[in-house]
Amino acid sequence: MRRRDIIAALGAAALVLPSGARAQTGRPGETAAQSSNAPLVGFLNSASPVTYRFNADAFREGLAQAGFVEGRNVRIEERWANADYNALPALANELVAKGVVAIAATGDVPSARAAQNASRTVPIVFTIGGDPVRLGLVASFNRPGGNLTGIAFVPNQLGAKRVQLLHELVPKATRVGLLMNPDNSNVATEQADLKDGAGKFGLQTVVQNARNAAEINVAFEELVRAKVDAVIAATDPVLLDRREQIAALAERNVLPAISFTRQLAMAGLLMTYGPDIGWMYRQAGGYIGQILKGAKPADMPVMQSIRFELVLNLKTARRLGLAVSPTFLASVDDVIE
Repeated sequence: MRRRDIIAALGAAALVLPSGARAQTGRPGETAAQSSNAPLVGFLNSASPVTYRFNADAFREGLAQAGFVEGRNVRIEERWANADYNALPALANELVAKGVVAIAATGDVPSARAAQNASRTVPIVFTIGGDPVRLGLVASFNRPGGNLTGIAFVPNQLGAKRVQLLHELVPKATRVGLLMNPDNSNVATEQADLKDGAGKFGLQTVVQNARNAAEINVAFEELVRAKVDAVIAATDPVLLDRREQIAALAERNVLPAISFTRQLAMAGLLMTYGPDIGWMYRQAGGYIGQILKGAKPADMPVMQSIRFELVLNLKTARRLGLAVSPTFLASVDDVIE
């Protein structure tokens, strides 16, 4: 059943941050809580605080629901890689050197891996797209066995579905561009899934890699030159971080585009299908709260995201001249009008 856009309500629900100003690096300014004896928690993320603040807020919501409020009974030290995966190891080491009692390693596998390499004793809660067992982060989903646990979803199970949804709305498309970040640990698996899904509908695929803003611009130039009819942006925090740029390029080149989480549709992409990232960050906050109360990551099962949502930007569909059937609308979880 179609549910109306609740974006404004979600935004209003975010917790008010403490008054200590954060620099562009995302590091908190000095507050009274930082001079107290409250436990210090690290928050490590692959993206930037400017465009990913909504996820940091969701993490704080989960932490608060577990009974820990920043500025009252917990301190939070943030480190942001600003879309540079190579910066993560040093940032993780900084958090360990600060004496954090736990780390939320968010923003996908590189962040979790950096935290894991920084300490084998500090409890770590990750949010990733991928299989944490295959990636060597935990021994098993039910019994992680070490100092890591977290929340995960498997992106290669969703790529074919995105191709199907794109085919439903843009049935005349014959060639689809795949915008991928080659530095992502799951890029090969997700790319194979997307190509397999495209093959079932007789669609050709054109792959373009992009790690940063400059490469995204070049990638779109190449996709336009290749005469693609639509674009699928891969499951990747760097691409989510650059959502405004990707949406603007898709609009400029009149390209229907789909990606993995609602913020990209909110930025102007045609639609998204994938996990509720905010839910994952709230669960990560809750898990950190449990650890602060004495729980051990080794005994905390890895949560698997089962909340997948289809978000359609109806304004973009109209701008592209696409006909959206009542049947398709009925399958949409959220409509941006």
